[in-house]
Amino acid sequence: MSTFVDIHVIQSVPPSCVNRDDSGSPKSAVYGGVRRLRVSSQSWKRATRLHFIDHLDTSDLGTRTKRVVKVLAEAITSQAPDLEDRAIALAEDVFKAAKIKLTAPRGNKQGAPQESGYLLFLSRSQVDRLADLAIAAERGGTSLEAKEVKKIFKEEHAVDVSLFGRMVADDADLNVDAACQVAHAISTHAAENEYDFFTAVDDEKNRSEEEDAGAGMMGTVEFASATMYRYATVNIDLLKMNLGDGQAALHALEAFVSGFCLSMPTGKQNTFANRTLPEMIMVTVREDQPVSLVGAFETAVPANAGDGYLGRSIQALAQYATSIESAYGMRPAASFVVSLIDSDAVASLGERLTFTDLPAQVSQVLASRVLDEENA
Repeated sequence: MSTFVDIHVIQSVPPSCVNRDDSGSPKSAVYGGVRRLRVSSQSWKRATRLHFIDHLDTSDLGTRTKRVVKVLAEAITSQAPDLEDRAIALAEDVFKAAKIKLTAPRGNKQGAPQESGYLLFLSRSQVDRLADLAIAAERGGTSLEAKEVKKIFKEEHAVDVSLFGRMVADDADLNVDAACQVAHAISTHAAENEYDFFTAVDDEKNRSEEEDAGAGMMGTVEFASATMYRYATVNIDLLKMNLGDGQAALHALEAFVSGFCLSMPTGKQNTFANRTLPEMIMVTVREDQPVSLVGAFETAVPANAGDGYLGRSIQALAQYATSIESAYGMRPAASFVVSLIDSDAVASLGERLTFTDLPAQVSQVLASRVLDEENA
């Protein structure tokens, strides 16, 4: 039986456009028969990965790029400067041995290294080990063994690779199953997009001297605001398997809880300065299955002038969680809450903590299971 960590977040986002579609509009979705503001899971996963950069050692993280030949060639050159002239060819040989197809970069830039046909997610450790393998083969005058190359692809995964997974279109055997799933965030209530008309003044024009003095540019920016429900779940057993170590899995979980809760997608942030923190976070440890509580908002929280959506959103979440437990007999093994407001609804959701204590407290609950099994 697997153990899951569910993260539920209620967060108000002011006028903003953190995640837009191909036309520049804030993303949206119809749920419960009404239009909601939406932020895609990909957008918040990217924001979480950027948070990792500032809070984890670079050796714990991966790089996701099509320019895998360039990245590996740089690692080869760093470890063996005398092989700089051969580095690109050696790097290409590594990926060919792994059956990963390489193509010329877009635009066929003269002399540019080949690229993979899709984004490839590799840990820094894997890049260094592949470089070691290529150097050893070159110095020994031997050919690269596909088995040895693939073995490196399957070991020592980075924290972000272990959490978010890796798909290799050319060889499914090199895939990494994601230990984490992230839902699209949606507003708990009906939300419509609005428009901001803006102008930019040309500082070098003088209104008294030129007929066209004034706005040098004008246009519109689409935006929206909402109280949102965000959800993610982590399979701690799969995370441990991906990382190969129980303590590393707990460390990665703590980083994810912190990163997912505190991060914010960066779309139009200079225009709107929309950085907020969640008003309520609930983290549950489950030994049955992941359970999203988005059904609490299938009936959109109604508008009520002067009262906002926050308190009623938390109340709807608490009532729905209680209904799930009553109807299915499914209770979390542990539940912790961080909240900016006090209410009976918040009190019913779990043990109250400060955010600084939350990741470590969740990790402590899981430690006996994760580490005891490791030492058994």
